[in-house]
Amino acid sequence: MEVTASAHAAALWVGLHLVLLLVLSVLVVRQRRRHQVALGDGDVPQLAQAIRAFGNATEYVPAGLAALAVLAMVGAPPMVVHVVGLVLLAGRVVHAVGLSRSGGASLPRAAGVLLTWIAYIAAAVALLFYAIP
Repeated sequence: MEVTASAHAAALWVGLHLVLLLVLSVLVVRQRRRHQVALGDGDVPQLAQAIRAFGNATEYVPAGLAALAVLAMVGAPPMVVHVVGLVLLAGRVVHAVGLSRSGGASLPRAAGVLLTWIAYIAAAVALLFYAIP
């Protein structure tokens, strides 16, 4: 089986998103150890924020990664895969930073959501385009 340039592009972005999820997970563990909380958030705002930053990423990243994989499978150009992957990662990083710093509304959180939605829309449009033989 031939591995395409699009598959390599998807592999890059899937790998980078996995690193992001790992970093967010480690931040939760650090807060749990610091505040000696084994389950839940122990009413510790920093832990609650770390949990939500990780949880939010786990809610949005899988669908984006599925879109990247399918884009590669249908032969979308590598640039399409790269643009969707980059915008999604940027959105998730910016959102996580914003959520880690404040539990309330913030510019980074809003920008992160907007970038994530843009990545979703771009992926959806590309997938629908490539769905028509």
